[in-house]
Amino acid sequence: MLVSVRAMTAGSIHPMGGAGRRAAAASRAAAASRALATLVLLAAAVTLRWQIFTTQALGGLAEGSLFGLSLLAVAWLGGIRPAAPRAASLAAGAAAGGALVALSLLARWPSQPLALGHVAPFLPWIAVTVLVATAEELVLRGSLWRWTAEAGGDLVALLATSLLFALIHVPVYGWSVVPLDLGVGLVFGGLRLWFGGPAAPAAAHVLADLATWWL
Repeated sequence: MLVSVRAMTAGSIHPMGGAGRRAAAASRAAAASRALATLVLLAAAVTLRWQIFTTQALGGLAEGSLFGLSLLAVAWLGGIRPAAPRAASLAAGAAAGGALVALSLLARWPSQPLALGHVAPFLPWIAVTVLVATAEELVLRGSLWRWTAEAGGDLVALLATSLLFALIHVPVYGWSVVPLDLGVGLVFGGLRLWFGGPAAPAAAHVLADLATWWL
């Protein structure tokens, strides 16, 4: 009698335990599928950029514009619907971007002077740089982070997106950029963790990339 009462009580305490676990597993599997689909689309965009870069089929601004627009499409297909960013996120991102620029200046001083010039017209270059930097963050710290975190947690999302951030620049800049970009990716990922969205890392990324006009 005591055994049957205990069995009935145990069943009544967690009547949906098995169903809940199955639902959670199904949710993680669906998120992993979305992450994989987003990764495939990102790889296609990077491959397209690499082919254009190696064949010199387009000029630098046109190549960057096409890459940025393709990344925006990947972010949209990955489920990102950007909302108005919070001022605190933008301010923190700008501060982090400024810190990265300061570190770059310290690393160059005093042997390497500022470039103070560029092969592209200034205003079009700014527009393309903002487009590409923002689009990269909407994919990496936006849609891809969301699905990867839902499938495996924030730590997996942080490491995966930081590594991808380094790897997507290899076709254009070479393998030598991987350690630096991996570190920068971790900084951007930390901003994503702290502020819960891609706005802060996007602000940092944009500011750091804009500084390359002079650096």
